[in-house]
Amino acid sequence: MFESTNPPLIGKYLKDAYGEPTQGNNWNVAIRFDQKGGELFANLTKNLAGTGRSIGVFLDNEVISAPTVGIEFAATGITGGSAVITGRFTPQEANDLGVQLRGGALPVPVEIAEIRTVGATLGKDSITSSIYAGIGGLTLVLIFMVVYYRLPGLIANVALLIYALLTWATFALLGVTLTLPGIAGFILSIGMAVDANVLIFERTREELQAGKSLYRSVESGFYRAFSSILDGNVTTVIACAALFWLGAGLVKGFALTLALGVAVSMFTAITCSRTLMFLAITIPALKKPELFCPNLPTSNKAEVA
Repeated sequence: MFESTNPPLIGKYLKDAYGEPTQGNNWNVAIRFDQKGGELFANLTKNLAGTGRSIGVFLDNEVISAPTVGIEFAATGITGGSAVITGRFTPQEANDLGVQLRGGALPVPVEIAEIRTVGATLGKDSITSSIYAGIGGLTLVLIFMVVYYRLPGLIANVALLIYALLTWATFALLGVTLTLPGIAGFILSIGMAVDANVLIFERTREELQAGKSLYRSVESGFYRAFSSILDGNVTTVIACAALFWLGAGLVKGFALTLALGVAVSMFTAITCSRTLMFLAITIPALKKPELFCPNLPTSNKAEVA
């Protein structure tokens, strides 16, 4: 709001305010009013021109500028709806004053609804705890896979470690900064990677229990599980795309890390796990159906051996 006039020259009449350079290193602040504001400003400057009194510019009841008007404008005031506040402004000072003037033109006052402060130590502790939780969960998953699925579980663990290394390398290559939501997305993608291997191994068990040979069971397990893995990963990536497109900053971090992790997990499940499984069944010491399917009936062992 400018110094009191009747009616008052308030911020709603101000159309724009911005810093502009002059000859030399100084900057000015240009201001423009609408028609009503231009008339009020002309009357105000006419009354103050040459008197030595300054025009008080207020924002939240505090003076942010107090320019004076030269005597040459005593007859008509500054007309045309525009003016320039001159002074030895730096570029930063001129732009800051322009921002303050435009802020005063808002139709409603700015209110602070909520302030939250998270200390650097607390943020670091939260990220560290999340990383430890992720490592602990991954370790339990690795143990479970070996106990329940035997040799395929061990192969899956190797594939998961490869997956983790590839994912971290992808994050580093793309410059991804891991925030708390980003770490959550990465941990969730580990679950997706485990799920893909579980589908493959369960299909392989079903084929072995049906009496097929070990090679045919492994091949069929990957073939039958592929459509389920593809559907699950594609729907997850679609959800991630929606979250990244429509979400805020933290949600975008979660969506990005989850999408990258899902893409890498599908690659490792289809290529790394497959390659290691077929490599294992070429080794005579490992070419035993009971290593792939515990509690397999004796008759089936004879058929698939």
